[in-house]
Amino acid sequence: MFILGSGSPRRKELLAQIGVVPDDIRPPDIDEDPLKWELPRPYCQRITREKVGAVRADADDIVLCADTTVALGRRILGKPADRAEAEAFLRLLSGRRHRVITAVAVRRGDHIWESDVVSTVRMKRLSDEDLRGYLATGDWRGKAGAYGIQGPAGRLIPWISGSFTGIVGLPLAETANLLSAAGLPLWTQTS
Repeated sequence: MFILGSGSPRRKELLAQIGVVPDDIRPPDIDEDPLKWELPRPYCQRITREKVGAVRADADDIVLCADTTVALGRRILGKPADRAEAEAFLRLLSGRRHRVITAVAVRRGDHIWESDVVSTVRMKRLSDEDLRGYLATGDWRGKAGAYGIQGPAGRLIPWISGSFTGIVGLPLAETANLLSAAGLPLWTQTS
């Protein structure tokens, strides 16, 4: 059985692009608060390992979990608690480059395969109109860094370097490699 350990509709849609459909969806419930002085990439890796370890599964099940973190320097910009925090995050990112880190972990039995992808994103300098307009869409809810590149915020992102699907929340090439390593037959699912 293949279990997606995420409630993210984006991750489910991305898996569908490579012909992978989960047999079950079991989002883990873990504490995602960063540890004091924790840097963004180790934080993202740790959270992903904790997620994949927290999903209930049989020994032969394959479990996939991921975490996406937006980092401005050493600062972790998680999912905003409210509109005010979303606005604060967007003002910080306005006109600047930042990193989007997505870590992926696949577990089968006691074995865990891991990978992470770091992409660089530049957000245009946001006008007050851009800020008000984007916040009004509500698209910032539940998104690391208060934006999702695949939605209305795409118009705010003129440049990226790295994995587009990683920025969305699941780097597909790396994910496919991990699933193959765990024994999930990928090409047979697409026919």
